[in-house]
Amino acid sequence: MVTTAMARAAGYRVFALTIDYNQRHRIELEAAARIATLLGAERHVVMPLDLTRFGGSALTDASIAVPKDGVEPGIPVTYVPARNTIFLSLALGWAEAVGAHDLVIGVNALDYSGYPDCRPTFISAFETMASAATRDGVEGQPFKVHTPLIDMTKADIVRAGLDLGLDLGLSWSCYDPRADGTPCGACDSCRLRAKGFAEAGAADGRLA
Repeated sequence: MVTTAMARAAGYRVFALTIDYNQRHRIELEAAARIATLLGAERHVVMPLDLTRFGGSALTDASIAVPKDGVEPGIPVTYVPARNTIFLSLALGWAEAVGAHDLVIGVNALDYSGYPDCRPTFISAFETMASAATRDGVEGQPFKVHTPLIDMTKADIVRAGLDLGLDLGLSWSCYDPRADGTPCGACDSCRLRAKGFAEAGAADGRLA
């Protein structure tokens, strides 16, 4: 949500891509649709990609519980194998098809759960790959992956969203929603979100 608003503020046209990978937290698909409409995306594509066929993550395998004991060191079981590589590859294909050369992703390497595909080294490597693997790249039109949140704390991100006039309560973070559709409040993503709002001194409409 925040990265899209930043891109719009910088004058970019927006094509929004959401991946329906049969994730446990499917409520985020509804939030993505609301946000794409709110922020004026020219197109919003929801791409089906059933990563439960691979499993290997608490977000794609119902037999693996989502941790609720707090954010701990190391790569947690909520890591989805190669997720951002897969997502950015799909975004790259669509970008080349529509003549775009700027990809925007909301990865964060400061207040995060330790995922390896949220770090600057991954983004840099992906840009190199993108320019070597595409027609536009080899013809001298490289691709840039923009990561405006990568060095920000969650509090910084909350403040940035509020400065852009966003209703952050429309966004979704929880990995393991309750049966009534409310956030669990205990998973890593909920804890990091709550930390960000608390440190920013702001109320979170989603959890109110």
